Amino acid sequence: MLIIDILPPGASVCRVDFWSPNGSPDSVVAQARAWWEGPEDVDLVVATSGSTGQPKRVRLPRAAVLASARASAARLGATGPWVLALPPSYVAGVQVVVRSLVAGHEPTLLERDGWPVGDGWFVSLVPTQLTRMLSSPEDVAALRRAHTVLLGGGPIGASLRSRATDAGVRVVATYGSAETAGGCVYDGIPLDGVAVALGEGGRIRIAGPTLFAGYDGQPGLTEEVLAGGWFLTSDAGRFDEDGRLVVIGRVDDVVVTGGLNVPAPAVAERLRQHPAVDAAEVLGVPDPEWGNRVVAFVVGAGDLEELRDWVAAAHPRAWAPRQLVRLDAIPLLANGKPDRQALLALVGDGR
Repeated sequence: MLIIDILPPGASVCRVDFWSPNGSPDSVVAQARAWWEGPEDVDLVVATSGSTGQPKRVRLPRAAVLASARASAARLGATGPWVLALPPSYVAGVQVVVRSLVAGHEPTLLERDGWPVGDGWFVSLVPTQLTRMLSSPEDVAALRRAHTVLLGGGPIGASLRSRATDAGVRVVATYGSAETAGGCVYDGIPLDGVAVALGEGGRIRIAGPTLFAGYDGQPGLTEEVLAGGWFLTSDAGRFDEDGRLVVIGRVDDVVVTGGLNVPAPAVAERLRQHPAVDAAEVLGVPDPEWGNRVVAFVVGAGDLEELRDWVAAAHPRAWAPRQLVRLDAIPLLANGKPDRQALLALVGDGR
């Protein structure tokens, strides 16, 4: 069961069942509406995805959630109804509901209602969802009628973006996290009021009105990442020649193998461009000889040597994966992100 909490300042935790296998989407929206229409001094607590371990409980002040919703509308240049296609227990889903309510509309529940009629509406998706939808003529026809498709929750490769553009779908890539009340950087440019800086090793720092208040029950961890008005993320990035933020991946996505730094997201994106590969993820796993070895998890065809050559044709040979794990599908978390722990377990099983 996933929980969303309502926390008045200084009060004990009031646990509210916001999303569970037995809860209906209507009840989720109703509880979000009750929060939106309730007292202003009530924080929202959402869980992180837990993609690298135990989920953390993030306290979001009402002001941060609303600042995010308003800055998003200002950047997109419009407001309107939103389609809920994501689990609302996570921040991206929560924001879909809140943005729709702030704009004066009930959100459309995709699972129940299907795509809305007309045009000018908004939807948030993760890359896996968009990839699948672009193979469906019905979904493509609907997405063409959307004002904007916000795409976040993972790396967005050039090939996926090109497919969306060719299909006539307007996509805006977002970067953010539960700690920033969702996406706070759109197509590499911070939302109004949001500041982005790079620290040691390119580690991304974020400041502004959308930041969280802390991790519930974890003051030590809060102090580690939230200081001086800045949130120290777990991601590395760089600024391109136009000053746009380019997210390289998680700091621990840089695999140190044989004394060399290999950016796993770049290797995964190259593998996805192979004509016989349907999906791919890349992780580093401990190795007695190399320190860590680069492991490719692939849905599709192609043997290890073929895929190594494919990577080496675009990147240094040292970036090529040393192990191939073939899958029927990439395991995903409930929010659509790759389940890194499940992938690592497959390597541990020797598959």
